[in-house]
Amino acid sequence: MQIPPGVQFYVARQLNIRYPEIISRYAQRENTRWEHHGLIRQHYSYHDFGDFPWSFRLKRLLYTRAWLSNERPGLMFDFATAWLLQNKVLLPAASTLTRVIGEIRERATRRLWRKLAALPNRWQTAQLAGLLEIPEGQRLSVMEHLKRGPVTISGPAFTEALERYTRLRSLEFSCLNFTGLPAIQLRNLARYAGMASVKYISRMPEERRLAILTAFVKAQEISALDEAVDVLDMLILNITREAKKTGQKKRLRTLKDLDRAALLLARACALLLDEDTADDLLRKTIFSSVSVARLAESVEKVNELARPQDTNFQDEMVEQYGRVRRFLPALLRDLHFRAAPDGEHTLAAIHYLAELNGSKKRILDDAPEHIISGPWKRLVYDADGRIQRAGYSLCLLERLQDALRRRDIWLENSDRWGDPRQKLLQGEEWQAQRVPVCRALGHPTNGSKASEQLAAQLDETWKTVASRFDRNTAVDICNEGKHPSLTISSLDKLDEPPALIQLSSRVRQLLPPVDLTELLLEIDARTGFTREFSHVSESGARAQDLHISLCAVMLAEACNIGHEPLIKHNIPALTRHRLSWVKQNYIRAETLVSANARLVDFQSSLALAGYWGAGR
Repeated sequence: MQIPPGVQFYVARQLNIRYPEIISRYAQRENTRWEHHGLIRQHYSYHDFGDFPWSFRLKRLLYTRAWLSNERPGLMFDFATAWLLQNKVLLPAASTLTRVIGEIRERATRRLWRKLAALPNRWQTAQLAGLLEIPEGQRLSVMEHLKRGPVTISGPAFTEALERYTRLRSLEFSCLNFTGLPAIQLRNLARYAGMASVKYISRMPEERRLAILTAFVKAQEISALDEAVDVLDMLILNITREAKKTGQKKRLRTLKDLDRAALLLARACALLLDEDTADDLLRKTIFSSVSVARLAESVEKVNELARPQDTNFQDEMVEQYGRVRRFLPALLRDLHFRAAPDGEHTLAAIHYLAELNGSKKRILDDAPEHIISGPWKRLVYDADGRIQRAGYSLCLLERLQDALRRRDIWLENSDRWGDPRQKLLQGEEWQAQRVPVCRALGHPTNGSKASEQLAAQLDETWKTVASRFDRNTAVDICNEGKHPSLTISSLDKLDEPPALIQLSSRVRQLLPPVDLTELLLEIDARTGFTREFSHVSESGARAQDLHISLCAVMLAEACNIGHEPLIKHNIPALTRHRLSWVKQNYIRAETLVSANARLVDFQSSLALAGYWGAGR
């Protein structure tokens, strides 16, 4: 044993070993160490990693976590280590545990691919293959078009968003049974499909390709519906905002006329309130001051320009019915709404208008009238009490927006605009996920047993706190007021020692002011993470200073500044053509993941990072 003698005597004195010189002869017999290992393991009830059922239990736990979540291998390694220590299982070699975690993650991933690839039928499989093809006369594949969401807020943009949703819905992937498949893993696969290039996906093995495309279509259908309703919400908001702006402009233009008429009526009312004027001479006195024609004109002007107290520029909203009429039929035809009890009247109005799609009727018969609130009545009903289609449609849009935001109206197969209650696991889906979820969280599957454990844990905690309460001078019970309250004294300020202040100053002096680009290049020089970026054609790079171009593109993407600030025409690695070429051929999901893994591995090897928290 290569231990300095001074250390041996120091430790022996601490352990009360009277003759420390015998330690030097401890390892002379090889079997002694193994015999003592067995005795120590037996005395402290330790288990070997290969003994049943400890290895099996750990692998089952790790597989459950790998199946239900997307934890990084480092987190799974820490969880496995903590579990082994908690259950008194001797730790295997780090390489052994790393290999076990890698195999489990690979098995869980392949199982997910296999289950997803088996879901679509032959027709749907053919449709998935068509997503990767480029239609004749176009430059982008069908999948690339489906990735592109709406970028403007307008009626045509909403109609295009609905067409994108209906195209995805026509593939009928929402009818497939995804029960038992973890939602997090499906989202991760769909996100990967959205970042990976079509060429790369088309070269994948069939099972993996079908799994990724199935997850993509499933998630993209939900996303397309959410984005379409987002556009609808913003579109109704824009209509309301523009109506308010138009109403305010009209109000400003007519304000002088309203003031003039109001002042004239005020003169007439002042004579009416004059007590010196006899009642039989009142009309004659008023008409002598203000003519009948001017008085009637002023009354008409006030009735025309003055707004009711509860109005909210509904008049100007009805004026935009021509704009609404362009997208309302598609809204009523392609979106399938559902309602909570408070939204049933709004849903009935939606169904009524949907039945009139294609009809040019301007006067509606037997329309549901529960949605017509006070401010809308004068705009919905005409002089004969009939319901006008323009006012009714705008009234419905306003009620629909309010109901969607309160989730009184919701859409099936939607994430942001769906029924919040459907996000809770229940019924058959909960029964399918109950065992793995409870196992991953460390809870028993028996609810009564779990409650008993929590009750016992809470009782033990209360007793522990109560036993130390009298000795804790920082905590006190204040009985002032209606109910007792817990008072915790504030902590005393700790002054920074001079050595810490001096150290902080020296560290600041040692850190040189560097540009962000220089910092990125220096990290690459130390870690070589840019070597993980390969060309999309899998050919070797022949461009000089490729690492400079890669760092420039990543910096532009991370800071959201575009390539323009980084373009230098006198530097071949920073020309516009080079940066565009690098972005198109090197920046992909798989290369970013590989480069990130290189950075994480390098950081985990730093001793200082380990002191700061296991390198994370």
